[in-house]
Amino acid sequence: MDRLSQILWRERELLETLAYRLEVERMVLTGGRTRWLVNVTREIEEVLADLRATEVLRATAADEVAERLGLTPNPSLGALAEAAADPWESILLDHRDAMLTLARDIAETSEDAKGLITAGYRSARETLLAIGGTTTSSYTPGGQAVVNAGGARLVDRSL
Repeated sequence: MDRLSQILWRERELLETLAYRLEVERMVLTGGRTRWLVNVTREIEEVLADLRATEVLRATAADEVAERLGLTPNPSLGALAEAAADPWESILLDHRDAMLTLARDIAETSEDAKGLITAGYRSARETLLAIGGTTTSSYTPGGQAVVNAGGARLVDRSL
């Protein structure tokens, strides 16, 4: 049980770090400081890799605890807490509640950042189209731009 709790603490720390990094990403996007976006994205990917590795450790530890408690493999934290005696019941429920809160925060921040990225893409596309004087309405299956020029659709092979 102690090993599982330690892994859950590590997972919570990683989720808090991920929430922070996503907030930084949102601030970078909001501030228009996209030069830092590559760094923030790399840091988020590193945290996600650590989180995936920790999830494997947690799943293994949870299965070991489930076996000792007479539960089926791949139990939820709620199921483990219900089967565990105090103080472990309270500890596991605290971990579960904290992780659910962090997951909600991460989902909200991710959605905000996604909206900002979409808005930035649209803005950049409109600017580029205004500068070029032509409009790119689509691409061919081979990846070539299809340009509307004077009502005719032409494949732009220069791209």
